[in-house]
Amino acid sequence: MRRKFLAGMALLVLVGCAALGGLEQREKIYGKAAPVITQSFASKQMRLGDTWKIYLNASDPDGDMKTIISTIDQKGVGTYPVSFTRIREDQQRENLSGYIYLNTVGTYGLDYTTLVLNVQIQDKAGHYSAPASFPLAFNPTAHQENPPPGLFKDKALGPIVIVLTTAGAKGGGE
Repeated sequence: MRRKFLAGMALLVLVGCAALGGLEQREKIYGKAAPVITQSFASKQMRLGDTWKIYLNASDPDGDMKTIISTIDQKGVGTYPVSFTRIREDQQRENLSGYIYLNTVGTYGLDYTTLVLNVQIQDKAGHYSAPASFPLAFNPTAHQENPPPGLFKDKALGPIVIVLTTAGAKGGGE
């Protein structure tokens, strides 16, 4: 038993060292700076069936932003599977501005439900930005707010590929 434990620990150390070596190699190619979400905005309420726009401004001195990573936490459902939105090559610069979006068309039974979207940006070296969180309440009388004028480009960066479900329904993120 002790031999298995020591062998497992040795394997864990080797894998950790290999992963660290990979990070060092990627940092030599892409740089050591992590992306930063500098500004963000999303309406806190909207009607079910609308498309929720989450506006982001991000920077990375190395100019190697790669992926926008999104998760949604919903009470009674849990955390949905992760959505990866690839940042297109023509957008991979030092500064990124636009919106990701969640389509709720065809989603039913979630009026008065709240959820929280968490967003991070990963770069090619493997660094992550600090997460940004956005609460949302579905309200049949709400209208989605527009972002402050002049702060964000009105440019779609890509979808959040998560299908919302009601608590207890099959296929949720439990």
